[in-house]
Formats: sequence, C-alpha cells, structure tokens
Amino acid sequence: MPASLEGQLVVAISSRALFDFEEENQVFETGLPLNAELHLAPGVKKDAAYRQLQLQRLDMPARPGVAFSLVKKLLAFNDAPESAEEAASPALPRQRVEVVILSRNDPVSGMRVFRSAQHYGLAIQRGAFTRGAPPWRYLKPLNANLFLSTHLSDVRAALSAGVPAAQVYPLSARASEAHPNEVRIAFDGDAVLFSDEAERVFQAQGLHAFQAHERSKATQPLLAGPFKPLLEALQRLQQAGTSRMRIRTALVTARSAPADERALRTLMDWNIEVDEAMFLGGLAKGEFLREFEPDFFFDDQTGHVDAASLHVPSGHVASGVSNLPALLKETP
Repeated sequence: MPASLEGQLVVAISSRALFDFEEENQVFETGLPLNAELHLAPGVKKDAAYRQLQLQRLDMPARPGVAFSLVKKLLAFNDAPESAEEAASPALPRQRVEVVILSRNDPVSGMRVFRSAQHYGLAIQRGAFTRGAPPWRYLKPLNANLFLSTHLSDVRAALSAGVPAAQVYPLSARASEAHPNEVRIAFDGDAVLFSDEAERVFQAQGLHAFQAHERSKATQPLLAGPFKPLLEALQRLQQAGTSRMRIRTALVTARSAPADERALRTLMDWNIEVDEAMFLGGLAKGEFLREFEPDFFFDDQTGHVDAASLHVPSGHVASGVSNLPALLKETP
C-alpha cells in the first residue's frame, strides 16, 4: 500500500518561514558575500552564491524562524501516547500532523533545511525543493490544510486554489515559550475566517452602514472565508487530542457590538468553537495579541499584520476586498 496523508492535518511551509534564513536570503538577493565568510569567483550567479553559503553552513543548524513554534507544537500531537488507554483509542491515530517543506530552495540547499529540522527534533521527512519555481502547485497532491511562505505570489496562488495560506513576516516577534502544551492561534474574522461581505459594506459605506447591515443579518450566517477549513481541521485535531497537547484559538476582530452577534452565530452554525473572542471596535490588535501570546496570528490587512508582528508571529492572508488594489496593480 502506498503511503497516505489521509486524515492528517497537513502543514506545508517554506524553509524561510520555518527557519531564520535572512542572512542567507541577503546573499541570494544581492549576490554579495556575507561578512567575508563566502568567497565567490567573479561572475558567480546569485543562486549559486546562496547554494554555496548553505553548503558551507551545512553543519550549522539554522536558527528557529517565525513559524517554528507553531510547527514544533503541532508535531507534538504525534508524540507517543501516555497511557495504554490512549494507545488503544481508535480516535487517536499515531500520526495526526504532517509537516512538509515546500521551498524555492534548490535541492542541495534543502539538505541544510532537513538537517536543521533533525537538530531540533522536528519529525519532518517530506519536502519539495523547486530552485526558484513556484512550489504551491504541490499543495493539492498533499491535501494541505495550511501553507506558510514568505513569497506573496505563492500565497496568492495557493489562496486562489482554495488552500488556506499566509505570507509570513520573517522579522516578526518570536512566539512566547510560556505555553509549551498549547498551540495558540489567533484569527481575524472578515476575509479570513469569514467572507469579505461585511468588509465590503464597511469600506464602501462606512461604520454605521456596516453595523446596520450586520444587525439586520444577525441570524444569517456569513459565508466561509479562506481559513474556515483550517479552523475545522484544528477543531478535529483538538477533539482527537492528547492529554499532553491542546489547541487554543482566538477570534481577534475589529468588530464590536452589535456586529459581534453575526460572527458568533456564524461559528455556531458551523458547529465550531473558539476559546476566546475579542471584539475590539477598531482598537489596535497588537497589545491584545501580546497578552494572548499566540504561536501565530492571521489577518488580511497589512496594517494590522505590521502592528501585530511587533508583538507576535504574524502572517498576511492576501484575500478579500482589502487586498484588491494590490491584486489589480499586479495584473498584467
């Protein structure tokens, strides 16, 4: 029988989202040696310079990147059961989470990625290294539940293909170590968990029209946004979870009463629960997120992500009406 990832939470992640390769990326972007460590012959291409540096650092584990904490904790759901009861439970398959590297790195540089994962005890065995070609096309064969990458074009392509995806901000603050037995994830609402229907009303007609619209439709569930499938998968993982690891989720939204009701009723209609809900009425999200201490935060607006990234690991979900101007600018 061929191997299968059926029934697992599959996270696809780029090497630069998982590990801190910012110095190496500087060499790739500029083709210039880094602190005289790299000695290049004249005319060497930038990708060759990058590959040479990665080879020189093959035995040097890369530092953890922005999404490292999220990946490490999710993989902990695969740890051996604590008791005979857990081991015998049909609801607890031994392999519940699969993490796969999808990287624009060349295959040779990929060796350092796998070695770094092994150094930190991350059970990552699968990967695709495309040497600059878009790797997102392998998301469908993987049945990926999430794709994290620093490349915005790959994230947009993944979202268009129906895969929850976010552009990782590589200079984000790193996750707190205060909750080693909890995977903490925070989501924006509109255009992330929910469709951008309400956000379109807000941007076109203003706050009062938005509140009136949401009050009149309080009992009508919002359509699904791009990250609903991930929240569903996380809930399944939580329900099948272990006594050692759990998931804690938060809805962190600029909505406020009376627009809170439609958001909550939508989650109820989906039979999905979140542990916390913050209706901030336009207050800056960053300091609230700092107190929640998520392993990752997802938002569709770059301004929110910029501010949040000062406090917590953050990613931009390039979907919805807030991202339309940028999308149109990139259209040939």
